[in-house]
Amino acid sequence: MARTNMYRKLPFQGGEPRLVAEVVNNAVEGKTNNTGQITLATGGATTTTLYDERIGFDSIILFTPLSIASAATNSYPYGTFEERADITFATANTPQILDLSESEYTVGMSLASNRITVSYAGIYDLDVSALFVNTSVQIHESYIWVRVNGTDVPHSATKFSVVESHGGVDGYMPININHPLELDANDYVEVVASVDNTGIYLENYVAQTTPFVRPAIPALMVNLQMIDPSKTTGSAHELYVSNRQKGQATITHLPNSVSDNTWGYIIVG
Repeated sequence: MARTNMYRKLPFQGGEPRLVAEVVNNAVEGKTNNTGQITLATGGATTTTLYDERIGFDSIILFTPLSIASAATNSYPYGTFEERADITFATANTPQILDLSESEYTVGMSLASNRITVSYAGIYDLDVSALFVNTSVQIHESYIWVRVNGTDVPHSATKFSVVESHGGVDGYMPININHPLELDANDYVEVVASVDNTGIYLENYVAQTTPFVRPAIPALMVNLQMIDPSKTTGSAHELYVSNRQKGQATITHLPNSVSDNTWGYIIVG
């Protein structure tokens, strides 16, 4: 939805002194005939069409936030993904892509075939939590790390020992890794692990009611959050004009779900 500001214009043949003075004084006070307001489309929309008869194919359109929603920015992409079943290893000392099958919260990214694919370029914060279990009576070593587009991310791995089974109780080792990622649109992220014994697995721990109520523990949880949409190549700006035509323009922006995301604009040319 757009609202335009229209001020009086001089006729082509000129105007009387009073009309000329009004137009000139408005211009001096910043009241030019090329401004307006637009509220971004909602429902997670990533584009909004601006209709204004003053827009041309070569127009430059500049924006400024006019509401708390726009000043606080659109929703940066984020997602929470889980595996709610045990993850086992068929072979020792062999890297294995870990299962991810559940999307709990997603904006600007998706999950398919154990891959988290982002829709926007930017700097992301990745947090991985996993619950490793050892059924053997010996301590065993494990590794976990991250891949982007099928390539191991340097310095993203961690090595740890999973305590042995003792007293008839399996050994447990909760693991967390955190790593920033610089991603392009349509890049995908995978979590990889390797164990030195197939007695190691990742356990999904269902919700319990005794001896007290407690929630479930997924075998694997991955949180991915954009922290900066700027990037040296393929920048995902918060809001920009992706197409201009006579009388209208397409504004591309990060996913918007708030109703009062209102921007002022000025058209130049």
